[in-house]
Amino acid sequence: MPEVSNAAPRRLLVVWHGFTGATRAMAEAVASAARESAGGALDVRLLQAAKAGADDVLAADAVVFATPETLASISGAMKDFFDRSYYPLLGRCDGKPYALVVCAGSDGHPTIAQLRRIATGLRLREVAEPVLVCTHAQTPEAIAARKVLPEAELARGRELGALLAAGLELGIF
Repeated sequence: MPEVSNAAPRRLLVVWHGFTGATRAMAEAVASAARESAGGALDVRLLQAAKAGADDVLAADAVVFATPETLASISGAMKDFFDRSYYPLLGRCDGKPYALVVCAGSDGHPTIAQLRRIATGLRLREVAEPVLVCTHAQTPEAIAARKVLPEAELARGRELGALLAAGLELGIF
């Protein structure tokens, strides 16, 4: 007779914010690939930053933060999420695995650095290289326009989701 596990499924939380569709598409790619890869053995939650809070992070076994770069920084809604959650999380999520997705018009590295500083303060553990999507939007019209990402970029998001699912399933993190 096969062994039946009564353990609750591992949980992956994807906290995201976006304006033009690129970050949302990447967050959805991460989440859908994690669900598919785990075959139901992983509880994946995709939450907008405005609706997420410290309790959601504490309930997760791993977290992905996905944000657009806005004026060389995380988006205002993602900053609000951290403003509301940082102190309630401090000292309570040491070593929790995390990964980053940043969608930028040209650079993205300042936003990655900012997110890493926040994660370092929370003592989170980075388990994958950040996924940086550069849309090359440089004019006001291009920056504000709806984005449809190329399949190759979405594949990078799916790869991250599959990696996180495998790591959680195998107990690597």
